[in-house]
Formats: sequence, C-alpha cells, structure tokens
Amino acid sequence: MSIEHPPVTAWRKSSYSGSNGGNCVEVGDGIPGVIPVRDSKDPQGPALAFSADAWTAFVAAVKADRFPV
Repeated sequence: MSIEHPPVTAWRKSSYSGSNGGNCVEVGDGIPGVIPVRDSKDPQGPALAFSADAWTAFVAAVKADRFPV
C-alpha cells in the first residue's frame, strides 16, 4: 500500500542505509500496527505501508541474507 504523507511522529534512517547520502530508507514511528517506509531522497513523496508482521518478516529475511544482490 502507498500512502501520501503518513501521520508519523518521527522518521529514522535504516541502520542498513549507506552513509554516503544515497540508498537511504527511512522508517516512520507512531502509527500502531503500521510501518511506513520512504525514500529519504524524496521525503515529501509517498511512503509504502507494511503491517508490523510483514515488516518483521522482511527485516528477518534481510538479516538472513535471503535477497542476493
């Protein structure tokens, strides 16, 4: 699901994002049961919204290196 400007209390950069200003993913806090995710290079653009369970499964898969590049 994509949502325009979700009502988050704060955005935080993913610890897996690069420090060079590119490839940055931000995760929003403050919406119970929903995890909004956006591109930090387009903060006024849309965000993807995931259920908490779906986001937890995705993060676990990333940590387990299940998405080869």
